[in-house]
Parts: sequence; C-alpha cells; structure tokens
Amino acid sequence: MSETPDAAGALPVVPLPDVPTLIDSQEGTWGNTSPDVSGFGGLARRYDMPGLVTPPLEGWFAVVDQAISAKVPDVILARFVDRGELTLRVRPDLLPDLARVLRDDPYLRFEVCGSVSGVHYPAQAGSELHVVYHLLSITHNRRLRLEVAVPETNPHVPSVTPTWPMANWHERETYDMFGIIFDGHPGLSRILMPDDWVGWPQRKDYPLGGINVQFKGASTPSADNRRSYAR
Repeated sequence: MSETPDAAGALPVVPLPDVPTLIDSQEGTWGNTSPDVSGFGGLARRYDMPGLVTPPLEGWFAVVDQAISAKVPDVILARFVDRGELTLRVRPDLLPDLARVLRDDPYLRFEVCGSVSGVHYPAQAGSELHVVYHLLSITHNRRLRLEVAVPETNPHVPSVTPTWPMANWHERETYDMFGIIFDGHPGLSRILMPDDWVGWPQRKDYPLGGINVQFKGASTPSADNRRSYAR
C-alpha cells in the first residue's frame, strides 16, 4: 500500500508490532493501584496496548472484518482484541468512506456512534493524538471500537457528523479538550471552555494549575508547584 497524505497533509499511521506495546508508565507511593502517583516510593506501573491479531478472526469479528476489507480496502491498519472487544486502528483519510459503509452495509449496520473521545500519548512520536469511536449496531446487537491516530503537529481528522450527526457535540468536546481538528464539521468550536481559552486542557502536557492552600500555619502548594505527577 502506497502511503499518500490526506487533504490536511497527514500520513496514515504505520501498523504496530505484533507484541504488547508500552503506552505509558506511572509511579506511585503506595503501590501500583494507589491514586497517589507522586512517585515518592519509586514504584512503577506499566500500561500496555494488547498485541495485534491477524485474520482470520472468529465469530462476528470475522464478518465485520471481511465486510470492511471488501468495501474499503486498506483502511484497517491494525486489529486488537482485548477482553472480548474488537478495536480497529484505521486510516484517518479513509474514515468518511468507512463510516458510511459501517452504517449502511446490511452485514454491519452500526447505526449509532455513541461516543467520540480523544487520548494523548506524548511518548508515541508521530501519532501522539488518538481519536476513539464507540459504535453500536442495534440491528445486530454488536459493539465496535475504531481508533485513528495523528501527530500533534498536524492534528486533523475528518468529521463523521455527515454520517452520524450525533457525533457533533462529541467532536466539539474532543476539539475543545485535545485540539484535534475535525475537518468538515459543521460548526467546530469550543463547547466547555470559553471561546478565547488558550490551550487544550486534557493533553498530558497541560499545566495542572491551582492555588496555594493554607492549613493553620502550614501551606500546601498548588498542583503545578508540587512534585512531578504521573500523566
């Protein structure tokens, strides 16, 4: 497959290796399940992406995979099955074509896009920003997850609102929190933060902020003045 840039100049993300991939790591004081992540105890926790699966898949996963591959060739970059759920990493430039097929194909019929959300992985050079779509087929009672990844330097993803109008506000919130630009959205603007807000509050590099708090003569520093916190 030859890789060509989309209208925004973004290249498809290359497939991931067929092994668990480190997403991030976290340090905590009281163990790897503690909410205390100040790093005082030097304990660490890994966050891994499950390894890839390759066709042929099993059950209805195979039906979905084959239908997509037949109607939108080369759109699937990677397949993950974790805890009984199928996730497809797909090419951003083919996302509009894929969305229409997923909604309209009689073997698919994913009529509902229930959620569009962003994720920020600063350590994944060249694909730091991910967009995750949770789809529901009422006809077949199935759920499917799509994922696209784009670089921070060119955070453009085609909007799916022409296919699933319910994604409108979800895409606006993802733009507002992560700065991901959904090309073709009918009115992409901030939805939670003021229109003149600077920055993207849910990116991992966004400052925590806060104010110092006084406790009977002692002072607790604001979040942005404490020790380094896990992302």
